[in-house]
This record gives sequence, C-alpha cells and structure tokens, in this order.
Amino acid sequence: MENVEAMWARSVEIVREQISEAVWNVYISHIVPVDIQGDSLTLAVPNGVIRERIVERFIPLLTESVAAETDEEYQIHVIVDDSVAQLVDEEVVAPQPAPTSAPKPTPRASNATQGSAVKLDPRFTFDTFVRAGSNNIAVAVAQSVAETPGRELNPFYLYGASGLGKTHLLHAIGNYVVEHYRMHKVLYVTTETFLNDYVDSIRQSKTMTFKRHYRECDVLLIDDIQFMENKEGLQEELFHTYNDLQSKGKQIVFTSDQHPKSLEDLEERLVSRLLSGMVVQIDPPDLETRLAILKTKCEYERKVVPDDVLYFIATNVQSNVRELEGALTRVTAFSQLDQSPISMELAQHILADVTAGNQPRVVTPERIIEVVAEAYGFATEDLVGQRRVRPLVTARHVAMYLTRTLTEYSYPAIGRVFGGRDHTTCINAYDKIAGQMSERRQIYDQVTKLEQELRRSA
Repeated sequence: MENVEAMWARSVEIVREQISEAVWNVYISHIVPVDIQGDSLTLAVPNGVIRERIVERFIPLLTESVAAETDEEYQIHVIVDDSVAQLVDEEVVAPQPAPTSAPKPTPRASNATQGSAVKLDPRFTFDTFVRAGSNNIAVAVAQSVAETPGRELNPFYLYGASGLGKTHLLHAIGNYVVEHYRMHKVLYVTTETFLNDYVDSIRQSKTMTFKRHYRECDVLLIDDIQFMENKEGLQEELFHTYNDLQSKGKQIVFTSDQHPKSLEDLEERLVSRLLSGMVVQIDPPDLETRLAILKTKCEYERKVVPDDVLYFIATNVQSNVRELEGALTRVTAFSQLDQSPISMELAQHILADVTAGNQPRVVTPERIIEVVAEAYGFATEDLVGQRRVRPLVTARHVAMYLTRTLTEYSYPAIGRVFGGRDHTTCINAYDKIAGQMSERRQIYDQVTKLEQELRRSA
C-alpha cells in the first residue's frame, strides 16, 4: 500500500500542474489510491458526484499522468468509499461551484495591431446557456474542452445556423478557461479581426509580431471561419498557425455556419485539419428549449411574464434565438412603456405581424437599410457611410438592430454591410436600441413600425 500511495503522490503532482486550483480542490484532491492488481489501479472518492465527474472528464488525464510516472498504462477504476470522507473536510466533500464573486482576470490578449483585441463577453457562460436536447452534445463537448483544454477533442469545430448559440459557447469556453486556468492565455477573435490583423501586419511589416501573437496563446477561439473562403493568404496563415498550436498541445476552437466539407472555397489541407478533431452540429431549439430560453431571459432581466404568453411566443417564433428574444423584448418593452400588465391579448396584438400566416420571411439587410433610410429621411449611402450626426447615428443603430433581429447575419457580417465597421460597434448598437425600447416610447414605436413594415413587404 505504501508503494501505491507513493506512486500516486508523484503521479497526481503531474496532474496538478495541468489543471486549475479550483478543479484540484473540488475533485482531484479527494482521490485516495486503494490498490493495484496487475494492470488495474483502483482509486476511491468520497461520493458519487465526484466519481461521476472524474469518470466523465479526468480519466484520460489521470491515466496519462500515471503512465508518465510508472512507464506502464493502468486501467483506472474509481469507486465510492464513505470512509474517504473522513480524510477531507466535511465542508468540501460535496463539491461546490467555483466562486463567481471574485474578480475574473482579464484575458491576456493583445492583437498585433495593439488595441483591436476582442474581449470575452462575461454574460456568455455555461451557466447562462440553456441546455436541451437540440444542443446537448454541443454543450457537453464545449464543457469538456474548457475543463481540459488541449488534451482531447482538439480541434473542436462547432457549426449550425445563425442565432443558435455558437458564439455563446465560444465565449463560455474562453470565460471558463480564464477563470480556472489563471496562467493560460486565451485569445478570442472573429474571422474579421484575424483578417484585419493579418492585413495590418503585412502593411506595417510586422508579420513576425502577428505570428507570435496568434501562436503564443494556449486557447485560440475563432468565430465564423466560413468568412475565410476565397482568402488564400489568410488560409495559408491559419494553416501554419494551426499546425504550430497543435504541435504544442494548445486548444483550438472554430465556429461556422456550415460543416467543413461544405466550405467549398476552403483549401483541402485546411479542411482536413478541421475534420481531424471533434465536429459537432448545434440544431435549432425545439419548443421546450425555446420556452426555457424565454424563461431564462426573463429571470436574467427580472421580468415577470405569464406562462401562456411565453408559450405563445415560443410557438410562433421558431427560426432562431435572436428573433425569439426580439419578440419577448417587444412585448415586455411595450408593457413597461404603457404601464399595462403583460397578457395574452397584449402579446397577440404586439406580435400580430409575427404570427400572421406564420410563414417564413426573407428580409435582406439591403431592404432594411432602404426602409430605415426612407423613414428617417436619409439616403441609403448615409447609413453605411462615416457621418455621425445624431439623427443619422440613431437611424444607423436602428438599422443594425433590425438586421440582427430579422436576418441571420452575424455581427461581423453586419459590420461589413454597414461600411466595414467593427463588429463591436454592431453589438453596442443592438444593445443600445434594445435598452431604449423599454425607456423611450418614440424609439419603441419607430422600431416596431419599421419591423412590421419589413415583415409585410417580405
């Protein structure tokens, strides 16, 4: 037994170097070696919760660490032994979530252009993502990647239609790693940011700075990789960046709206790299999931909405999460402005344009810009131009909000439509209009009227 304990003590130190202090304290520190018989190593833990998480997430890491110490590969078995609980403080036997009140470290990321780094959105975590049958596999894989970055499921390629939560999961991975792996460098970029950095590095003769920036991170998260199609130079750089990170055991995660094989204008050797890891599709939410999303949003925003109204919205808005949340925003904002209770009659009245015929609608960004420009008395060129007088800025923000709500365009794609603006500008515009709709009746009426007109003309 002494040999088993000594071997485990050395092996577990290898494990400790590769995980966060939170994971160590909650799970790994409670493992007690029991016995070795042949090629079988038995470990004991104090309860079933810890055993389940270790079996699901950490067996490969434990196996590899023991093999590194002993030069032998053991089959690890984990059992529950109540007596193990006496070896640890009663307070930590039942694992608790890592504290969230402490300040989270800022991701160590600075682009080659110094200042264009994309920050992780703290709102997008695994806790705020609604998990259901349509996305269960995607969430499980994302959590596994976040808990043991670079060890398995690398690269991770997540694809699906716009508005289903791909970007949310990408940020969730990054936020988890930042919180639990304090020494890891996490870099989140959109394909647009990656392209801009690449072009700037060439223009400023700083290609080595660009290469170091993207190849010295521990976790690289790239959103909307489909926009790399037909960009040969950018694909070449990503190919070499991928190979460099992969050889160092660093984690790479991509999102796209299509399966790698459907990206016809992506180089074959790059497609083969994307296919070499875990490829997962995220599906549109079913009715139960849509209801759960609406309830979660109400809880997050501390709004009380009757169940029959939520069911009405979930039944009639089926295309994507953005439009689902947009419909809820319209109902709650009107109720707040009008100081009237939220009811089925109110929802049916406000969302009449959504439920009419319940047929698929095709609204283009170009049509949105045209309708908004006419309503505010500007030329379409003004909305995509650089002028920043106040009425024009409001019209531009409204157009961006409607484009995000009524189309499947991502924020980077919206930025390109509106004169090549950065995607963060589009995010801020959406958030600003969504907030003003609950505070200013004029904005609410303008946006609602424009949305109804666009739906009718589609």
